[in-house]
Amino acid sequence: MPASPVLDSFALLSFLRDEPGAEMVATLLEKAEERRHPLQMTEVNYAEVQYIVRRKDGEAAWRIVADELATMPIEFRPADRPLADQAADFKTRFQLSLAAAFAAALAKLRKAVLVTGDPDFKQVEGEIGIGWLK
Repeated sequence: MPASPVLDSFALLSFLRDEPGAEMVATLLEKAEERRHPLQMTEVNYAEVQYIVRRKDGEAAWRIVADELATMPIEFRPADRPLADQAADFKTRFQLSLAAAFAAALAKLRKAVLVTGDPDFKQVEGEIGIGWLK
């Protein structure tokens, strides 16, 4: 079975905020649930989602989102040394935020497609597969 797609913060936030690309993420989540094969995301990207929701929408909104995330078919991966090393490599070679570098690193190490709408990832298309949100 191919590796489960990796979500970056952009993709998860588009789903949570019902922005462009939300339908594609919803479909991926449904398929992950049906197959019992969760999508992947780093804890670093989880922290970025939390930060953005708390900053823009407040603590109460974050508590609701946190409860929703606990029921979604997403496996949150810790930042172990191999992941951190790959993220540092991407951060060194490309102009990516640290969170974006971690998302790209997880996709590379898992040999998975990174689902995003963030144009910053165009620079790593030769390194990892990208599933562009539409």
